[in-house]
Amino acid sequence: MSDLYQIIEPEFQKLVLANSQLERLWTGGRWCEGPAWFPAGKYVIWSDIPNNRTLRWDETSGSISEFERPAGYQNGHTVDNDGRLISCEHQGRCISRIEHDGTTTTLARTFEGKRFNSPNDVIVKSDNSVWFSDPTYGIDTEYEGDAAPSEIGASNVYRIDPDGSVTCVIKDLVQPNGLAFSPDERELYVVDSGITHDPNCVPKICSYTVDEGTNSLGTGRVISTTNDGHYDGFRVDAKGRIWTSAGDGIHCIAPDGTLLGKILIPEVVANLCFIGPKKNRLFVCATTSIYAIYVNATGLK
Repeated sequence: MSDLYQIIEPEFQKLVLANSQLERLWTGGRWCEGPAWFPAGKYVIWSDIPNNRTLRWDETSGSISEFERPAGYQNGHTVDNDGRLISCEHQGRCISRIEHDGTTTTLARTFEGKRFNSPNDVIVKSDNSVWFSDPTYGIDTEYEGDAAPSEIGASNVYRIDPDGSVTCVIKDLVQPNGLAFSPDERELYVVDSGITHDPNCVPKICSYTVDEGTNSLGTGRVISTTNDGHYDGFRVDAKGRIWTSAGDGIHCIAPDGTLLGKILIPEVVANLCFIGPKKNRLFVCATTSIYAIYVNATGLK
């Protein structure tokens, strides 16, 4: 195939398309992150964190517009089960939601009376619980938020239940980052990008078994590591494969952790999501630019 793909396992040959091209949809950001696809509106919202703005790409016209500025140095986004935008705010140190009438609701700002660090990535389970990671990237410097000490003193993963209660569900990672559920929601995958703060922290994806009745998590196990920069944001397809950002592009990983192959991108990839009516096109946030490419896989969200 072309220099665009690195085939490691035969399965990956079937997941990429020989005549599919990598398209550069836009450039002009400083650190593009947090894409979320709105199928009803046929558009994507994503963050340009250092420029303190969120942007909107329209699939029908290819146009780019500013969605919000200033935007509280937002990072990750997701769309909840009612079609509302949920955002991770570095500056507000909170999880917020834009309602159908355009107003904004803060879902959570503190845990046990202390402010979060800088919520990074967020997902919504089928039971409407909201799960998010809380590393320190948004308070480490003035570049992606407001520099400040950590009040909690650790970087954790949290769950917001529909009644508004907040539970700390993961405490054993250095800098928890991207997260996603397996298709059956029995596994929670979480990236640890702690090498940015601890050179001894191997970049990895961990898997935690989710108890169906209580939403509590089992002990985490490492399913994948990388030497190509570090993992960041990622998505899972309908077959349970993980499509993750990395320093050299997008890595496709089987549910058991086997690296199947790579899509090589000319910029460091921060995050991605599946878009389009068939959810078979990757929308890629890569440092200063947005790329897209069709694959032979169907995304979950």
